[in-house]
Amino acid sequence: MNTFGTTAHSTGAGHGLASALQRAGFYPLLVSDVVNDALDGRECLSHLVHLETHFDRTEVHRHITVLVLTEDMLVITHVDDQQLDDEGEQMVAQISTESVPVSQIRSVVLSYMYAQPQNYKPSDPVRELTLSISWSGGQRLDIGPAGCSDPQCEADHGLTGTIAQEDIALRISAEADGLQAVQDAKSFARALRAVNTSSSAVAADGHGAPRGKFPVLGSRLSRGHHREP
Repeated sequence: MNTFGTTAHSTGAGHGLASALQRAGFYPLLVSDVVNDALDGRECLSHLVHLETHFDRTEVHRHITVLVLTEDMLVITHVDDQQLDDEGEQMVAQISTESVPVSQIRSVVLSYMYAQPQNYKPSDPVRELTLSISWSGGQRLDIGPAGCSDPQCEADHGLTGTIAQEDIALRISAEADGLQAVQDAKSFARALRAVNTSSSAVAADGHGAPRGKFPVLGSRLSRGHHREP
């Protein structure tokens, strides 16, 4: 099945997205149709397919997040599955889609992790990357007990924490997902920043400008998921 090959998304990027969904193997026909419907005829410039599997006692849960960048929109599709019986014969899929104008994206944050930084060389790959995108002003608050420099101190210093602005955060590990997955996430972030910057410039001066070509990503990723607002 190749939904994108039979619609307006017959470009190389569209074919790459369909192939990425097939490789992820998570209800590819269903996910492809949902993504295609959410794009509403727009052409895919770049994409990121992110699959996560986790275990809960005897149950296996999976969910997939698909980010598709067009010239004017970031389309986010998230699909979870859940089994309704112990045998796993009765399954349901929960689907959500969101279309965000690229002009409304406030920030694109990349957080990197390198192993053994004291031995760093320019050729060393990134071991882990987190891609955070914010557009609605939503904030995530991480708090924990505060402390002091005295190891013998038993006083209650209250709480401390950090506030991060993000509507979606995807964490990609080279160990779990492969080095190429990390590089593909970096490329998608660059494409998103380029379109977002171009869109902001057009909004500021009222004039359009030609946009360059963007990378086509077809990697299968594993971790992270859409943070529901």
